[in-house]
Amino acid sequence: MRQKEDKVEVIRGSGNVYKDFNYPDAEVRHLKAKVAAEIIGTLDQRQWSVRQAAKETGYQAADFSRVRNAELKRFTLDRLVRMLESLKPKVRLDLVPITRRSRRRTHLAAHVSV
Repeated sequence: MRQKEDKVEVIRGSGNVYKDFNYPDAEVRHLKAKVAAEIIGTLDQRQWSVRQAAKETGYQAADFSRVRNAELKRFTLDRLVRMLESLKPKVRLDLVPITRRSRRRTHLAAHVSV
């Protein structure tokens, strides 16, 4: 006996989950998440614990632990960028305005490069 197939609606996201869920500060949250991901990637690449990162950078181990756990509320974007710079002194963060005529609103796309 054949089971009935349920139809699943697929919705393409914008690339920014915060915007897809209508967060008022979606762009900032998205940028913070991108910078945090770069911090986590750097720690993983170097195989550093949060304590090792604290020792090497001067930031608290608890700060790196919060970043690893995606607890980003208490961080400003500026602070996350400075943490990343303490790990990778030659970081470049490009903010590129993207305008959409239909909405007449400016969005930012961020690219983190080393």
